[in-house]
Amino acid sequence: MNIAGFLQTVESSGLAEWLRTSLYAFPLIESVHVIGLTTVFGTAAIIDLRLLGLASARRPFALLASETMKWTWAAFALTATTGALMFVTNAHVYYENLQFRLKMAALALAGLNVLIFNLTAARTIHRWSNDTAAPPVGKLVGIVSLVLWIGVICLGRWVGFTKTTDLTPPDSDILNKLDRF
Repeated sequence: MNIAGFLQTVESSGLAEWLRTSLYAFPLIESVHVIGLTTVFGTAAIIDLRLLGLASARRPFALLASETMKWTWAAFALTATTGALMFVTNAHVYYENLQFRLKMAALALAGLNVLIFNLTAARTIHRWSNDTAAPPVGKLVGIVSLVLWIGVICLGRWVGFTKTTDLTPPDSDILNKLDRF
């Protein structure tokens, strides 16, 4: 099955139809998505700012990370689930949307950034956990993380205000009435 066929199948599913036609489902899912993303960004920012030595510098990094990351991952799972639910409602439009694709790329890069942290600075946490800031690679990961998550947020909002398919032209009679004002 090709991408277009897959997108059509997803978009024509009963779940997608219900989400599109329900008065409350999509707005509720979108609200939960925003709350989840806020939690992901907030908890990631706590970690990133600690890596940079700008916040919670007196707390051991290992302790702060163990207390915070469980919330980050739970919120990320919630946000990914609600994002997928929103995607199915209009899959082909989201797929063709440049801002959506850029948002997905930023998410993938954020995941790669976590992997880089785990393969580098995280392996030596026992040496620097009590220091004011992380070693240079940890600081770089913190900066990149903040930039990527801000990008995800901005691109996500941008997706909500763009459309890749042509809009149906408004009724000319309505435009004529509006012109009279």
